[in-house]
Amino acid sequence: MDFNRVVQFNFPTTIRFGANAVKELPAYLKQNNLSKPLLVTDPIIAELPFFKEIIADLKLQGISVEVFSEIHKNPVKSDVIKGGDVYDGTHRDSIVGIGGGAALDVARAIVLRIHHREDLFKYDDLIGGDVFVTNDVPHFVTIPTTAGTGSEVGRSAIIADDITHQKKILFSPKLLAKVVFADPLLTMGLPAGVTAATGMDALTHNMEAFLAKNYHPMCDGIALEGMRLISLSLEKAVKKPDLASRSEMLMASMMGAIAFQKGLGVVHSMAHPLSSLLDTHHGLANAVNIPYGMRFNIAGFEDKFARMARTLELDEYTGEAVIQYLFDLNTKVGIPHKLRDINVKEEHLDTLADLAFADFAHPNNPKPVSRDDFRTLYSEAF
Repeated sequence: MDFNRVVQFNFPTTIRFGANAVKELPAYLKQNNLSKPLLVTDPIIAELPFFKEIIADLKLQGISVEVFSEIHKNPVKSDVIKGGDVYDGTHRDSIVGIGGGAALDVARAIVLRIHHREDLFKYDDLIGGDVFVTNDVPHFVTIPTTAGTGSEVGRSAIIADDITHQKKILFSPKLLAKVVFADPLLTMGLPAGVTAATGMDALTHNMEAFLAKNYHPMCDGIALEGMRLISLSLEKAVKKPDLASRSEMLMASMMGAIAFQKGLGVVHSMAHPLSSLLDTHHGLANAVNIPYGMRFNIAGFEDKFARMARTLELDEYTGEAVIQYLFDLNTKVGIPHKLRDINVKEEHLDTLADLAFADFAHPNNPKPVSRDDFRTLYSEAF
């Protein structure tokens, strides 16, 4: 594959993939009679040269730009309300989400908010709120800048309550982007630590999706290919990034997000409380926890672990070989092996276990996970 060439594919979202794909944004907006986009991003990206270049390119084409970047690292409801107010107050006609998972989640939630004005969490998918997503939504475009969550191809946003920090899922097929401009050049400047954490997040998505108990063989195939690409490219993307490694990680990230419509599992339920309670980066939380959560799943699912081991081209096709691979990969990309090394204290473990057991991800784990299981897993990881 020549990653310097922009190609198009659909699954089901239209994806424009390749170096400089983002340059197509102004023409795309004009072709769709859109002239007043709200660009939603995070405070760091808002100051980066490539983001300012995107704004300049849009303005050169006579497009009026408004930027909203007042979002938290782990997004909360008030972020969405503020963004919706900016959309209304500046009379926007479309939304362009630019960034990693946090920015794209907030952008997608604002898309929902514009024509759905009841309490945001009425639309929580975990309580059947998706049935209330009945109105049209603004034209929505996504541009990923990390290779981790794959939110650009998603149809859900995870937003936390400002007070309780409990995470809610806003979900609807209406929230799919109309088009994704997936430009690997936008990920070239990511620091090594961010590349490692987001890459391990993508690997977690693919592995948990493959193991999830729901039946979806198409997602299984996508997840295995996502794992293969990550095994080939993550270490290089962290240590000596080039266009090929960045492109393959960006592709694997999208594949993970497509695959996990099948479900996630125990690792995400361990990671989510770290983000909500301690503001830990989501990818880092997944990265530290994945060897322990995966080990919990081996018994009874040895055949699936053997398939993952074959895909990763390990010397032995066993579950323990997969676990050792995960520990070794974390070492290679600079991820610590223990929760104590990412500011978790022993007094946090009981609260984390309570929150993990209440989390929405583990019901799709291939085997049940009790509150005591979570407490044991956190102890092992600590």
